[in-house]
Amino acid sequence: MNPSPESLSWHGRGLLDRRSFLSGSAQALSSIALAGLLDRDRLLASPAPGPLIPTIDPAHPNAPRPSHFRPRAKNVIVVFCAGAVSQLETWDYKPELIRFDGKPMPGGPAVTFQGPAGELARPRYAFRRRGETGKWVSDLIPHLAELTDDLAFVHSLTSKSNTHGPAENFLSTGFVLDGFPSLGSWVTYALGSESQDLPAFVSIPDPRGVPQNGSNNWGPGFLPAAFQGTPFSAQEPVRHLSAVGVSPETDQASRSLLQSMNRRHLQQHPGDGRLAARIASYELAARMQLSVPEIGDLSTEPAHLLRSYGASDSSNPIKASFARNCILARRLIERGVRFVQLFNGAYASGGELNWDGHNKLKEQYDRHAAILDQPVAALIRDLRQRGLLEDTLVVWCTEFGRMPFFQKGAQGRDHNPDGFTCWMTGAGVKRGVSHGITDSLGRQAVSQIHPLYDFNATILHLLGIDHQRLTYEHNGVQRRLTNVEGEVIQEILA
Repeated sequence: MNPSPESLSWHGRGLLDRRSFLSGSAQALSSIALAGLLDRDRLLASPAPGPLIPTIDPAHPNAPRPSHFRPRAKNVIVVFCAGAVSQLETWDYKPELIRFDGKPMPGGPAVTFQGPAGELARPRYAFRRRGETGKWVSDLIPHLAELTDDLAFVHSLTSKSNTHGPAENFLSTGFVLDGFPSLGSWVTYALGSESQDLPAFVSIPDPRGVPQNGSNNWGPGFLPAAFQGTPFSAQEPVRHLSAVGVSPETDQASRSLLQSMNRRHLQQHPGDGRLAARIASYELAARMQLSVPEIGDLSTEPAHLLRSYGASDSSNPIKASFARNCILARRLIERGVRFVQLFNGAYASGGELNWDGHNKLKEQYDRHAAILDQPVAALIRDLRQRGLLEDTLVVWCTEFGRMPFFQKGAQGRDHNPDGFTCWMTGAGVKRGVSHGITDSLGRQAVSQIHPLYDFNATILHLLGIDHQRLTYEHNGVQRRLTNVEGEVIQEILA
């Protein structure tokens, strides 16, 4: 039974009207034509971006993969100073802190992380203008200070934690809790590596030990295990790489037999991705038996270069060891390793083994800076001289900063996650810029404030990765390095 016009809605009745029908059709055709013209001229709004999931062959997990867009950098070296370097003794010059030295901080906290707050304390080192930019940088780091015109500083970073372990997690993984993938794991998951004889991601511990949160800084979290960092250094080769007490001939014969058996089994079970991944890891380990000893042999480096890094400094063995780690980082980049994480400073030790300057800041920073300064400056110069800096992003970072006042009854500064400095240089980075501001005493970021999400988003951007679209589904959630936050810091991009 057909409904009568009286039973239809007002809108329904309008559809039966010939004039309304023709008018609506004309408008619809005009809209279709307009959409076609806008699409032709690329003026339509972009669709909402969805995840860009890398296609990964389990048998070749580190094969190079295309970036989301044209990258500015191909490789990364991250120099991670564990223990929270004081921005007030290094990069963030505050004349007002000198003026009010020894006075209480107006409106400052009575108690901080480790106890009662003391009086405002001037920097323990003199600052002076550097380079053509005239930026004020501390005498604590004279070699790095000479490179000021090449660096892009971000002075307004913030962290979510004032405790070393969770803050290391936040910097390295984007989360304060354990169990999330590290930055290097995300990068190699997205891009793979140009080197097939070395790990895609290498983490180089400090000669004094591993950082507070250890392998969380290079762990894969819930990403496939193939994307975890491989820790080794110029002093400590890859563990368990060679069979103890077995001749090279016997070892080679055993591996050849195992390889043929694995291949035969994989042919019988072609869909077993876990087996393919395990075979790939064993094959990489076999290739590393040849490549790692060669790349770790620094005897091929000329004497003048070893001296430039401080690697032959017999008066400071820790500095010499760290310098050799810096040379190793350069050699890894030369051979196509995608991501190198270079640690300066170890675990919590009252500031004796890292930059955690609570009680004897001046005394301890004198030692730590002597280890850091010359080798890292030489690394940047060496990369530039070899043409590697054109494709390599170098990042200097620390987990948070320090307070402008000393702790009560001590000669050091407490933890400060509310405003601190990190920098970048190299591929795609604007030279000689200082972005973001902390207040007049260096207590907290007050302008162009950037949580560490933004810093990590910028690193991914320089590698041609959209941090919003690099995701991995875990427990029903599309996880990413920057959680649900993060903005690229455009002001430091070339």
